[in-house]
Amino acid sequence: MKVVAAAEQPKSSRKYALLLAARDSEYVLKAYGGYFNVFVSAFGRRGDDGDCGEEAWDMFRVVDGDLPAAEDLDGYDGFVISGSPYDAYADERWILRLCLLVQDLVAARKRVLGICFGHQVICRALGGRVGKARVGGWDIGIREVTMAATLPPCRFLDAMQDLPPNAKITECHQDEVWEAPLGAEVLASSDKTGVEMFCVGDHVLGIQGHPEYTADILLSLVDRLSSAQSITESFAEDVKKQLEATGPDREFWLTLCKSFLKTQELP
Repeated sequence: MKVVAAAEQPKSSRKYALLLAARDSEYVLKAYGGYFNVFVSAFGRRGDDGDCGEEAWDMFRVVDGDLPAAEDLDGYDGFVISGSPYDAYADERWILRLCLLVQDLVAARKRVLGICFGHQVICRALGGRVGKARVGGWDIGIREVTMAATLPPCRFLDAMQDLPPNAKITECHQDEVWEAPLGAEVLASSDKTGVEMFCVGDHVLGIQGHPEYTADILLSLVDRLSSAQSITESFAEDVKKQLEATGPDREFWLTLCKSFLKTQELP
């Protein structure tokens, strides 16, 4: 079932789909009305973007088996795959169906942006390798990633002009990309994760971190992981202390994601 943004206009110049691979937490439902609103607020058009075009967003709960129909794919300019508590390398039916959808989207040269689980599932779908983090288990908090010394010629990167050599991002994962797909370019890495970001041409972008997360969303998640004993109380306290001392370069990451979704390719 398709969920449509309340602000959708009757006719839009751009249309995007959020492929939601997680269920809304109690906190996110109460504070934001669900992850759909979090993503649209992060990646959608705002009044100060300098973009006068109309824009619409739909949501498909892929975690519950709700995927867009093949005949509807052409109506979208881009797709965003969210994070998830599930393993991108698992063989649940909805994950396998999502992998097939990713392959169809990439073959059609649709823009596909993957966040955390989405980054990993794109990698898997395109023939890369994904698994449990090889160093140190969970990565939760703010981590500085380093951009590749040489970046490929991509219009969405060129549109941003000067990219910083390093940028801090919010992380919350225990899986990672082991090996990027054939033909992909690794754009960023960190001391914890070798593939923090990769692209395939101008139409595929995977980011291991969470550009869309606000500090309160991460803190709520840390509390839930601690209560479920997925992480220790001392680990949770260390994350909270770090968040009091520093934060992500969120505006940079949001600008990057918007540039990817909205910069037009050359014909």
